[in-house]
Amino acid sequence: MDDAARCPCLTGLPYGECCGPLHAGTRVAGTAEALMRSRYAAFAVLDADYLSATWHPSTRPASLVLDTDQQWRRLDVLATHAGGPFDDDGEVEFVAAFRSASGSGERGRLREVSRFVREGGRWFYVDGDVHA
Repeated sequence: MDDAARCPCLTGLPYGECCGPLHAGTRVAGTAEALMRSRYAAFAVLDADYLSATWHPSTRPASLVLDTDQQWRRLDVLATHAGGPFDDDGEVEFVAAFRSASGSGERGRLREVSRFVREGGRWFYVDGDVHA
């Protein structure tokens, strides 16, 4: 993704100032929300390696195949609980909207409360509860 393009996580910052450095491994997320946003952006740019690297080893799947037909279009953070720079765990509730890239034009949304832990100064996604 072009570093000057708007970041898919919708902070309003360019990708090169927002999630790009996290995806490149030159910076780590400082909060659970920042990690969640960077993981959403990784889904949007199809960066399975970053998703695996930021998934806690206790719950990480053996392999991860991303759906190239699914285009992630919008992210709304609804709530956060803990997950700050001085916390060791946290939760982020969000809604992510997607659209099918194929001719069907199918649209959908994912609402989830994600759980995160910080170990060794790095945040990891643990798991989440999907809500209708």
